[in-house]
Amino acid sequence: MKHFNTLALSTAFAMSFGAAQAQTAWDMPTPYGDSVFHTQNIMQFADDVASATEGELTITVHSAGSLYAHPEIRDSVRRGLAPIGEILMSQLANEDAVFGVDSVPFLAASYEDASKLWAASRNQIAAKLADQGLTLLFAVPWPGQSLYLTEEIDSISEMQGVSFRAYNTATERLAHLMGAVPTTVEAGDIPTAFSTSRVEAMITSPSTGVSSQAWDFVSHYIDTQAWLPKNMVFVNTRAFEALSADQQQSLIEASAEAELRGWEMSMAETEEKIAALKENGMQVSQPSETLARELREIGETMTKEWQAQAGDEGAAILSGYNAR
Repeated sequence: MKHFNTLALSTAFAMSFGAAQAQTAWDMPTPYGDSVFHTQNIMQFADDVASATEGELTITVHSAGSLYAHPEIRDSVRRGLAPIGEILMSQLANEDAVFGVDSVPFLAASYEDASKLWAASRNQIAAKLADQGLTLLFAVPWPGQSLYLTEEIDSISEMQGVSFRAYNTATERLAHLMGAVPTTVEAGDIPTAFSTSRVEAMITSPSTGVSSQAWDFVSHYIDTQAWLPKNMVFVNTRAFEALSADQQQSLIEASAEAELRGWEMSMAETEEKIAALKENGMQVSQPSETLARELREIGETMTKEWQAQAGDEGAAILSGYNAR
């Protein structure tokens, strides 16, 4: 009887250990807060994965850089410290220009064009991540970047000498090409920079415009949608391959749903935040014919500069994009 009990206990332990092994818990660092639609979309994605796998794969979202700061997330996933994560794609542009394709001003200045550009560049982005031991899951754009000004303009010539907020090399270059004077200002410092006249104009999303209460210091919003930068979600390839085939399929299907849902949420965010700008007294307009043409010309210049940096891969992406 004693031998039977020992055998029974051993069998029970093995079965329970196997069940425990079948359950996988992932921690997921993300850079933005819970109120941001990207984070809300990812939380729904995590719920979908848990539901589809009947709890065998669970993802705990650590938002607002609470687990790893934004610049650390990619490397934490590469090293396996976190199995899955989210970052702004263009954050990697300094190491490879291809990652900055969605941040070239006026290359894809609408959701329709941004979708075509993503279709043309997705395989190259996925391949570059694969070289780093990462598997791309999905990507979702922010609302388009548009002009905030103290008065409406009809031509780039009216930007000559204007102090223009810059927050990366692309916006610095954009300011120079417009004849403006770039001044580095982080998002949290926007109201102060305007109130102290450090800057007189900026280009940013309607989301940032609302969060910074832009109506307190500018009066005009010109809806240029200059570029729609994306956040991308990826998983450590070894962690992905350690999942069962069914779990992998569930993750892939949930990712496809999250990408579709995320693009819809981004478009809704754009409409909601532009409406908020109007409600708070800002004049919202489309660029004049002259301004639109001049901005496209700037976009052509910056696209050529990007292609020179991105080489043959950049040329292939642009060829595929133009073919669409």
